[in-house]
Amino acid sequence: MRKSRCKKSHVEKAIRHPPTMIVFEKPEFLNESAERTELIEKLLDIGAALSSAQDLSGLLNLILSKSREITYSDAGSVYLVDHTDKKSKLLFKVAQNGSKPRLSFKEFALPLTDKSLAGYVAITGQSLNLSDAYDLPPGVPYQLDTSFDRDINYRTCSVMVLPMQNRQGDTIGVLQLINRKTKADTVLTAENAWESTQQYSEWEERIVRSLASQAAISIERNQLQESIEHLFEGFVKASVQVIEARDPCTYGHSERVAALTVRLSEEVNAVSTGWLRPVYFNNRQVQEIRYAALLHDFGKIGVPEAVLTKQKKLYPAQLEIIRHRFALAQRTMEMECVQSKYQYLLEHSAYRKHQDEGPECSHCQQIEQLDTRLAEAKTRLADYWEVLIEANEPHILAEEPLVQLRELSRQTYRDIDGSIKPLLTSEEIVQLMVQRGNLTPEERSAIESHVTHTYEFLSQIPWTKDLKNVPGIAYGHHEKLDGTGYPRGLKQAEIPIQAQLMTIADIYDALTAGDRPYKRALRTDAAMKILRQEAAHNKINADLLELFEHRQVFSVLGHGLDAKVESA
Repeated sequence: MRKSRCKKSHVEKAIRHPPTMIVFEKPEFLNESAERTELIEKLLDIGAALSSAQDLSGLLNLILSKSREITYSDAGSVYLVDHTDKKSKLLFKVAQNGSKPRLSFKEFALPLTDKSLAGYVAITGQSLNLSDAYDLPPGVPYQLDTSFDRDINYRTCSVMVLPMQNRQGDTIGVLQLINRKTKADTVLTAENAWESTQQYSEWEERIVRSLASQAAISIERNQLQESIEHLFEGFVKASVQVIEARDPCTYGHSERVAALTVRLSEEVNAVSTGWLRPVYFNNRQVQEIRYAALLHDFGKIGVPEAVLTKQKKLYPAQLEIIRHRFALAQRTMEMECVQSKYQYLLEHSAYRKHQDEGPECSHCQQIEQLDTRLAEAKTRLADYWEVLIEANEPHILAEEPLVQLRELSRQTYRDIDGSIKPLLTSEEIVQLMVQRGNLTPEERSAIESHVTHTYEFLSQIPWTKDLKNVPGIAYGHHEKLDGTGYPRGLKQAEIPIQAQLMTIADIYDALTAGDRPYKRALRTDAAMKILRQEAAHNKINADLLELFEHRQVFSVLGHGLDAKVESA
């Protein structure tokens, strides 16, 4: 019985006091919970978006638009604190207005003082949450600049201004939200603004302040990234200056090759047919190509300066020594002639001219023969000098000069010590007998080594992930599709397409540059003819060359097919 009454009592108790677990929540509480869940999800999405934003302008617009979205703000703006000058200032960077979407805003700067809402927050680090920006508490230093409202026929009511602070607690910017709408889709006017807006809640202030702190970190990271990129850009420019200082004859070459290569890569992006259709370079890849092109000759700093700046087959100092040698040879011949005359006169000291011998006496003829032989020897020496000067030019050497050079190589002279020496050394003969250009095989090898020096140098730089191919692109700009290029003898499939783009740009500029004393600048049409020959022999990519010519990529340098190429 006791057991039964106990059971009954429990049942009655359960009826009178149902378990709390079966009591349903109120609908408004459920709605509030759902909204907060949605808000948390939005905040997570915002965090991810802030982390992936690339450029500063896009980042600031994202911060403002997302802050407006979660607070039903009609308008807003973002300021950044600038301490670069002696006087700190606020930079008005971005602004948005949902009710007036067609309005455009220009960036401007204003003094960093506590007289403005944004300035006060930037200086103090304190938030402002105003129900009516036109009706401020007495004694505050700040005030609203109502000229904006008058200019666009607007009415600013509720305002929330928050500092964007980094990890160190420094305010790097200010986020300003305007007109918290009661309904998200309301279009505000000067007439309905007061009745359609409300003050921001403390909870909204906490949420947005947290978002502002996260935004500050993203802004600081972005600014750091920009600083690093500016620093690296400066490094690249300084490196180009070093290259050009080492080789003044190619001044501007790196910049021109970069301009041509970038332009050609952009044209590749526009191709919609053929095997080039799937090839596309994004902005970072184009930047990668540009850096590789600017630095493709950096390895020249490892090439001996004399070889690098050599304009003719002989170095200037060599030619000057040979000039003195020729002068000494001529002076020696003149002295020997005088000595021969003197010796003849000594041997014929009893000689006296008689009236009946006439003007053509044998002794006079003998003396004249010595003068004639001297004149012939001097003429021959002068001819050899002309042959030398002609052979010293860096053009293709014909067969006749080669024969004359071989003859010259056998000529001797008597030095001041009386010893017989060759008029030209074997090294000088080898240099003069270079049949194409002005470099010996050893000198050309030294020049070609600049590609390897470039790669080794660039490989030491800790490139970012999206710039990691810079060394490899620069490494391949002298390779040829048929494997006859240098330094590795790569074939088409092994050469990065970015390097193939640069090869065309590099050759074109080398042909058309007007600032190289050892060659004349070619017209664009003549340069294109040579490039087409290179493509026909499978040296360079024919499809890329066709695009280069068809799209007149060379116009980026101011060149045209019918215009004479001038020094760029």
